[in-house]
Amino acid sequence: MAEDLEIIQGSKNDQYESLMPQVKGLLDGETDLVANMANLAGALKEQFNWLWVGFYIVKNGELVLGPFQGPVACTRIRYGKGVCGSAWAEGKTLIVRDVEQFPGHIACSSLSKSEIVVPLMRDGEVVAVLDVDSSELNSFDETDQQYLEEMTKLIRWD
Repeated sequence: MAEDLEIIQGSKNDQYESLMPQVKGLLDGETDLVANMANLAGALKEQFNWLWVGFYIVKNGELVLGPFQGPVACTRIRYGKGVCGSAWAEGKTLIVRDVEQFPGHIACSSLSKSEIVVPLMRDGEVVAVLDVDSSELNSFDETDQQYLEEMTKLIRWD
């Protein structure tokens, strides 16, 4: 199935609309958390060619690096620290149009210019976050938020 991933051109909305059925096909019926996170990160990285796409998983009171695509990353992030830790603490998606303007931003890569972080919820608690970084300013908006939130809700694990 992964070799069937089609790269779509067009508007951001068109790209998400075309990618959504492919993501559903990758994740449908799969209950392994790591496999689902890896496939979603890979699909998003291939489609949008962002700098970094990956997950941090809540473990023992901190975010621990999970499956990702891109350059090496910070391994652990504390609650409330940086964009990822703040999204975890607030339990909501954060869009940062210029990471230099975000107080306490954790620079895992100096190439990162903008970022979106989407919390994954289970039983009302944040259990992981999807973190996406771009090497361009103002890369993310409400369209990204809508589709990335929808995609992360497709990740199942038992």
